[in-house]
Amino acid sequence: MGEVMDWAALKERLEKARSAGKKVVFTNGCFDILHRGHIECLRQARLHGDLLVVGLNSDASVTRLKGAGRPILAQDDRSAVLSALEFVDYVCIFNEDTPLELILALKPHVLVKGGDYKASEVVGAAEVESWGGHVALIELVPGASTSGLVARINASQRPK
Repeated sequence: MGEVMDWAALKERLEKARSAGKKVVFTNGCFDILHRGHIECLRQARLHGDLLVVGLNSDASVTRLKGAGRPILAQDDRSAVLSALEFVDYVCIFNEDTPLELILALKPHVLVKGGDYKASEVVGAAEVESWGGHVALIELVPGASTSGLVARINASQRPK
């Protein structure tokens, strides 16, 4: 079972892990309503190294990115669910709109994002590559998105 940690504690923990030869993988997102697409992305991300760190957008960050009414689930609930997954080692909440500052602090070996991105579009890609790491893009599960799920839930609640 993974741990939810603050930046400073996680940075220290990862420095020790790297000293022991562990390969650190990082991915990030809102993970508002966990679905199969998230699970597959996280499972595949973990295959790229020894430790998987998930940067989780804070509630304020999700609202700025996704708009009013989001997140559906609070950051404490989202982080608890993510940290319970067997392939997630650490969850770290960030309040910024992008995870760049967190990536710079944690210095992962591998930065993972979904295949809807091009490597050149991934926030932090140039920085990770500058210290010898790389970007891995994970194939998406067709039709699996939180926005689509929220739209279906909302549509089912409309009076007929």
